[in-house]
Amino acid sequence: MKDCNLCGKCCLKYGDGGLTATRDEIETWQEFHPDIYRYVFDGRIWMDPDTGAQLLRCPWLKKEPGQEKYTCSIYFERPADCRHYPVTIEQMVNDQCEMIEVKDLDRPKQAQRKLDRLMAGSRPPMVS
Repeated sequence: MKDCNLCGKCCLKYGDGGLTATRDEIETWQEFHPDIYRYVFDGRIWMDPDTGAQLLRCPWLKKEPGQEKYTCSIYFERPADCRHYPVTIEQMVNDQCEMIEVKDLDRPKQAQRKLDRLMAGSRPPMVS
């Protein structure tokens, strides 16, 4: 598995209504980050602040000038859905994640263990 190259495929795929935020996240944004909170409507995120309609793209995804790389302008305040991604190798394959390598496809269980280790700091602990 390669390091993330900031291709943005995950954000482009899920930033148009495929993400959720917890009530705590929304309340934190409301209190401390009104610039983020203005894109919340009726508990749903990335909504047009003027119309309440779902945006077609995350408003915080920024394309690096002259490159095919993206950055998140609310990286440290992003919702858990974003922090926890990617969850499974299958999800990475479906999303055409550029972190995945051929060797990962040949050994998906080993690749999943590597992904789980890589993402351990971003995900809540597993309950057994």
